[in-house]
Amino acid sequence: MNSMNKDAKIYVAGHRGLVGSAIVRKLRTEGYTNLLMKGHDELDLTRQGDVEAFFQTESPDYVFLCAAKVGGIIANSTYPADFFYLNSMIALNVIHAAYRNDVRKLLNLGSSCIYPKLAPQPMKEEYLLTSSLETTNEAYAIAKIGALKMCRYYNEQYGTNFVSLMPTNLYGPGDNYHPENSHVLPGLIRKFHEAKVNKSEVTLWGDGSPRREFLYSDDLADAALFIMNNRDAEELGEFINVGTGRDITIAELAVLIAEIVGYDGDIKWDTSKPNGTPRKLLDVSRLHNMGWSERTSLREGIELAYNDFKGKY
Repeated sequence: MNSMNKDAKIYVAGHRGLVGSAIVRKLRTEGYTNLLMKGHDELDLTRQGDVEAFFQTESPDYVFLCAAKVGGIIANSTYPADFFYLNSMIALNVIHAAYRNDVRKLLNLGSSCIYPKLAPQPMKEEYLLTSSLETTNEAYAIAKIGALKMCRYYNEQYGTNFVSLMPTNLYGPGDNYHPENSHVLPGLIRKFHEAKVNKSEVTLWGDGSPRREFLYSDDLADAALFIMNNRDAEELGEFINVGTGRDITIAELAVLIAEIVGYDGDIKWDTSKPNGTPRKLLDVSRLHNMGWSERTSLREGIELAYNDFKGKY
């Protein structure tokens, strides 16, 4: 296993997003200086010719594939074609170009929504494709499953060293706080902040019973570098889960965020709206047994995220 040299050329695809920005922060903190970053305005990863030309010209040694179109229940339900096409094309183009241009190692970031809707809990890596997916984000999940399978197939056929990480729900600096297209935790931060400012009440979707696991984005970046420097594809298998191994109900999360934000009004639940998957907890025993675990508590992480939100809005 060869660790990344400090002067290696490292391409972070999606460096402006929640995950990509956390990985850039971590790389810089660890002394990696030769970072390659292109915004969507400079390089459209859905265009194969442009991606091929970029890889030929720049010849990165290592790649972190974090670029993706992401969103919550509303966005996934409304734009399934976009979620499928854009995420599939990004993965196909970047992974193939990495193979064609002899990238030493690629790390592909997936999502825990790849697991079946009613998978046994906590979810072990071997539960992939054992039953039906959650319909509200099926398009995104299939694109992400395609990406991890592509990494596996290229490893098998071409001897590449492409690894895939499946993180749980992420949050942290640089998150998307859009009122409709955000994920649950940043969406709740915005809702409670605005309700505090406007002295209004908060109504949330569902009944608050679903359980979710959350990981601070800088902890994911730490795990990504740990894997990149310490484990190869043949040791990891098809992919490995990254999370905390602990979950919380949405109702409990709402109370915690309200407390941190300083909202002291009522919280109402609209049970005519969907709950989503009942529970999504990752089995992270494989990663923990390798010697990695998270550092940031949920309360501490939400406090940091709320400070980030206030700095932006």
